[in-house]
Amino acid sequence: MSEFDRDELQMLSELLPSVAASLRFPLDSLHLAAQSLIAKTGCDLPEAAILRQSCFRLLRTVNNMSMASVLTEPIPFFLSDADLVPLMEKLYQHCSALAELSGLRLKLECHESFLATGIHRDYLERALWNLLSNAFKFTQPGGEVTLRLEKSDKLALLSVSDTGVGISAELMESVFDRCLHTDRLDPRPHGLGLGLLIARKVAEGHGGRLLLESREGEGTTATLALPLRRGHQTVLRQPIFDYAGGFSPALMELSDALPFRAFLDSDAE
Repeated sequence: MSEFDRDELQMLSELLPSVAASLRFPLDSLHLAAQSLIAKTGCDLPEAAILRQSCFRLLRTVNNMSMASVLTEPIPFFLSDADLVPLMEKLYQHCSALAELSGLRLKLECHESFLATGIHRDYLERALWNLLSNAFKFTQPGGEVTLRLEKSDKLALLSVSDTGVGISAELMESVFDRCLHTDRLDPRPHGLGLGLLIARKVAEGHGGRLLLESREGEGTTATLALPLRRGHQTVLRQPIFDYAGGFSPALMELSDALPFRAFLDSDAE
């Protein structure tokens, strides 16, 4: 697979967070104004759903742009011990209803009752959301997405599998650097192509790897293979996916992949 050179990574890590910072305040204002308008006019209008979905898509893009600084962050990350089981369970709970709404079957396969290791929680969550977004995005209705957690030797394996369109052998050669090649980006509004690059860096920052298996027309499996090792602190149980902003994280993180009707009902948040 092709790789970024150091100058390209430096450019992304410096430029994109700065652009994100300049966009965040007007986007927050736009989101608040949209919520106020929707509250006055009702949330059962398609126009209201499209407005909310567009806001979330922009916010998600800004969040990934903000994360670009991690691309040149020193390795290893500062890690805290945490149990991966409730993390994966909570992720499944957030996404199961939205998968059904999208016509997908979402499964959770957890082969451990307790599996603790050192993680950077914020970065790991971001990587998992990006992998889930890709799985939802490229799996047709009737397909299946599987979240899986298992232990293999001295590794914790966190994977997202789908039965979607898969990745061609040609695209696999450049799957991690599409954000610098506009001809390789997914059709709009499918983001900047940063998701897999960030997920790979997150895996490496944990001392692990991102493993990607895919066959065109048969689906994709992305696995974060993280070494089982102690972190610098012990935080085995704490609130998971505690996002500020008053809305479901899944609505924002999967906004590229969901049908607009997912944003019709305010109760979905």
